[in-house]
Amino acid sequence: MSLTRILLADDHQLIRAGLRAMVDSFEGFRVIAEASDGREATRLVRQLKPEIAIIDISMPQLNGLDATAQIMREVPSTKVIILTMHSADQFALQAFRIGAAGYLAKNAAPLDLENALRTIQRGERWFDSMATRTIFDDYRRLANGQAPTSPTSNPDSLTLRQREVLQLIAEGYSTQEIARRLFISAKTVETHRARIMERLNIYDVAGLTRAAIRMNLITSES
Repeated sequence: MSLTRILLADDHQLIRAGLRAMVDSFEGFRVIAEASDGREATRLVRQLKPEIAIIDISMPQLNGLDATAQIMREVPSTKVIILTMHSADQFALQAFRIGAAGYLAKNAAPLDLENALRTIQRGERWFDSMATRTIFDDYRRLANGQAPTSPTSNPDSLTLRQREVLQLIAEGYSTQEIARRLFISAKTVETHRARIMERLNIYDVAGLTRAAIRMNLITSES
């Protein structure tokens, strides 16, 4: 029986260790790599092309939703399960809309994780019951001619690159540090910063940080 290769991405080492132990105990699945932030996760997916990636939604440098969007664009053969502390909310809608294959709360039982992996292995999508209800309610509103549920942030309000830059600004990185992490020039970072400020109509770092929190790019505890 061939193994389905799994990548784990979470910024907490203990959580990764627990997930690795669980996944490796499931017949036919094996963890081949771990990442502690979203940028490392996308790099490892490009390099290793695992069948499935389990990615925490709240990670430094690149959050799980934007990391998933990059993976969907660059390595569509890798299916992503979003791992989150949140269940029935707009995170589930965003995960569904960007093409995540699964959505699993961190307080789920090990059997739920195994069911999610095996469902996705068969080429289907797996969202927990509360997330599925949220998604169903959203589409029912559309079918009834009502406005869809407003996500906590509009995924289209900024480009993916602008979201990356905004997250790094909110995490306290300087222009030079952002340039090094994104492999772009400092001038390009400043251009992105100016366009972000113009689009959001916010012109100070504190305001940008609050916007990043509202857009779920970082948490208020970051």
